[in-house]
Amino acid sequence: MAEQGDAPKSKKKMMFVIALLVLLLVVGGVGAWFFMSGESKPEPTEHDIAALEAKMPALYLNLPQPFIFNVTGDKRDRLVQLKVQVMMRGSDNEAIAKQHTPLVESTLLSTFAAATVEQLREPRGRIELREQATRDIQDAFTKITAKPVIEKVLFTDFVMQ
Repeated sequence: MAEQGDAPKSKKKMMFVIALLVLLLVVGGVGAWFFMSGESKPEPTEHDIAALEAKMPALYLNLPQPFIFNVTGDKRDRLVQLKVQVMMRGSDNEAIAKQHTPLVESTLLSTFAAATVEQLREPRGRIELREQATRDIQDAFTKITAKPVIEKVLFTDFVMQ
């Protein structure tokens, strides 16, 4: 009889030990998974990068020579002189813009060549020309560096005769 009473106790002990081992393995596996995965930082998105660049101070690339070009008008052609600076954020963008200054100048000349006297007489027309120049330069940089590099084009001097 004593042997019959010990058998259920040993089975209960064995089940308890097995359950404890399974629980220990599960807790150990979960702990190992958390330890191995660590607290890795997620990759920054394009939005995060743009937000960081927006917080950086503005840097300016002064184009040394003024742009002098003819524009067609209704009565006669006019001569225009423009001094331009390009605004960007981040020293890496500044280095890229300086390296590609001839590209910037060439793109601006192409944009300015399409201007008319009527467009340049009105403040709104000059704003449109500046915005078009910004888009054209950003497109040119996007083709070679996969990012727009500059933020805007600024006219620092404007003379039309």
